[in-house]
Amino acid sequence: MTAAVGRSGGRAVGVAVALLAAGPSVRLPAQSGGLALVPGSARAMGIGGAGAAIVGDAGAVFANPAGLATVHHLAVEGLYEAYPSGVTLSTGAVALRVSRFTWGAGAAALGQSYTSADLLGVSSLVFRTGIVALGTSAKYLRETLGGERLDAWAGDAGLAFAVFDLMAFGVSVQNIGGDLGNGTHLPRRTRAGFTLNYVDPQGTYRLLTTLEGQWPSQGSAVLVLGVEGGVVKRGLGLLARAGYVGRPATAAASPLTVGGSAELGRLHLDYAYQADDALGARHRMGLRWTP
Repeated sequence: MTAAVGRSGGRAVGVAVALLAAGPSVRLPAQSGGLALVPGSARAMGIGGAGAAIVGDAGAVFANPAGLATVHHLAVEGLYEAYPSGVTLSTGAVALRVSRFTWGAGAAALGQSYTSADLLGVSSLVFRTGIVALGTSAKYLRETLGGERLDAWAGDAGLAFAVFDLMAFGVSVQNIGGDLGNGTHLPRRTRAGFTLNYVDPQGTYRLLTTLEGQWPSQGSAVLVLGVEGGVVKRGLGLLARAGYVGRPATAAASPLTVGGSAELGRLHLDYAYQADDALGARHRMGLRWTP
């Protein structure tokens, strides 16, 4: 039984490492916790894994807690992705805004069953005044590494400047702390991004770009470019996305990502695709509800 759990945990960790769409492709043996850096939404994956300056979605809880500040009242989000090995990735997030405060929570699971899966839980609190928002998160990660069950507590901190729905600047630091024991720590990452809407997102046409830099605690800096555009009329429409991730030539995952959404009023059905030499074609499905 222990050996089976170890093999399953090893596969989950391997997938977690490969899933770092916007993170370093090479990590030191003493590092783990890939689930703590996986893009938390299909929309984020479609634009290369950028998330520091993507505001207003519940999935921001996984990238920059301050991005929750522009949620109007309540937002809910979830995604699902399956792999030929039988491993699945699923996440869920919710955000609730009351006056100047926004509370958010998220959970993620990566594995073949609950008993052997890597699990992540996040809770965030954000304060906003004017166009400035400050957010912090507490997170718990449980994973199986080398047949041993490990867990850790860590924190995220974020800052966001959101100018109406037109532009946003965001900075976050992920995995502050995170001691798994035996010299193993969660990989820390600093992110800074800028998002610009070229047209009023409340109108018929949509065009958004995002530029993000990421600085992992180990490895080289990463640059992410993303674009999103489409047509939405009376709440119904289609959006397309594409992203480019600056990565070493040895990375198994393609530097290009694509995706899109079907807009059904407040419900958004998201899809993202990325080719991967190690995992094959990756198809991620998600939904967002933003009343």
